[in-house]
Amino acid sequence: MNPETQNMVRSFDQTEIWYRKIGNRNPKLVLCDGVGCDGFIWKYLIPHFQKRFGIIHWNYRGHGKSHSPSDLDNLGIEACIQDLKILLATSAARCPLVLVGHSMGVQVILEYLHRHPQRVIGLVILCGSAGHAIDHIHDNGLFRKLFPLMRYVSDRLDQMLKDTWRHVLDSELAYLYATTFEINPTKVKREDFEPYLSHLSRMDPIVFLRTLEDASRHTADGYLKDIQIPTLVVAGEKDRFTPFWVVKKLHESLPDSRLLALPEGTHVSPIELPEIVNRRIGEFLDELASRTTPDT
Repeated sequence: MNPETQNMVRSFDQTEIWYRKIGNRNPKLVLCDGVGCDGFIWKYLIPHFQKRFGIIHWNYRGHGKSHSPSDLDNLGIEACIQDLKILLATSAARCPLVLVGHSMGVQVILEYLHRHPQRVIGLVILCGSAGHAIDHIHDNGLFRKLFPLMRYVSDRLDQMLKDTWRHVLDSELAYLYATTFEINPTKVKREDFEPYLSHLSRMDPIVFLRTLEDASRHTADGYLKDIQIPTLVVAGEKDRFTPFWVVKKLHESLPDSRLLALPEGTHVSPIELPEIVNRRIGEFLDELASRTTPDT
């Protein structure tokens, strides 16, 4: 039996943050999503590991089942770290932790480790960078140049933007764009990727853009060399959101890191190539077990 419980925790500014806790074993795998995501990327990872490890998955503020803050200035990496600290104090006190981050979640777990290293015994980095999240999208700098305009428009055309946002993301055009430019249509199942578009269409675009804007400013580059715990880095060689060379550079900056390079993988490699990704994560977790003796 691997019981699942769902709860809300009240954060520093009274925002309600949702999380689910699966199983009671230690260590706990703490799953941190990308921006605009509410858990689609873990579809194959959770069932694969839930019999061996406890799992904690949560939604960022304004994402999924978590509430949006009353003050929209309280969005971004700083708020995520405070939310996660309070959440783990409630749900995983004294447990050894393996932090698992996808996309922006990589910035979250690196920053959390930097501030709160106690009990963290390993990191799993999936298709993410150390920071400046929008600088290398498609490796051409265009998104970075256009982003200030997007933010300007979003602050002045609130309802129109929401209506357009929902209409576009709910359309066949969104999936066509994704399969043409972002994901590998020969590897990913439509039913595995569509929950991402569905969730994103329901999000407040202001929350999405402000969270992404903060991630674009944040970087962990200054302290990567000080991270001494074992780290697994997974990178898709066809990833256009976080290009392979960016993830490889992060791997090379971490003193105790090992790299899984996926020639056919994109930014959603955990649902494109779940067997390979889960097998390598399992080997990494076995390696951690040989170094530590977790309380089960």
